[in-house]
Amino acid sequence: MSVKAPDVMLLGAEWLERALLRAQLIEEGYDVVAIDSWPMPQRYRLPGMTPRLLVIDLQHLPDPRATLDDVRLVIPPERVLVVTAIGTVCSDEVRRFGFKVLERPTTVGQIVTTVALLVDNSPEADRRRGSPPPAC
Repeated sequence: MSVKAPDVMLLGAEWLERALLRAQLIEEGYDVVAIDSWPMPQRYRLPGMTPRLLVIDLQHLPDPRATLDDVRLVIPPERVLVVTAIGTVCSDEVRRFGFKVLERPTTVGQIVTTVALLVDNSPEADRRRGSPPPAC
């Protein structure tokens, strides 16, 4: 059995929110790995194993700024979606890293819709469908 990179990796401290989002994304057909702390497991740092999209929920993470600093060294910013929370890191600062941003308050449905847009319109999705990536 071959092991492949997940479509989506969820990073969030709150297990209930992480579980609900993971369940909905699986229902939508995505391969999903959920983790509750950074750094991500070593096997997903191997070449070809990084997720197509990393979703980071900053709410209740112990050190959100340090997490974002580390993430930008491991995953290209266009493959990161950050859900901001009051009292963590402001949206403008997150955007300066080049990450996509969803601001709280938001719903699981809004996060799933955004994930679908980002994953299904990625160059990897275009290659799997056999079509060229969109022109810049």
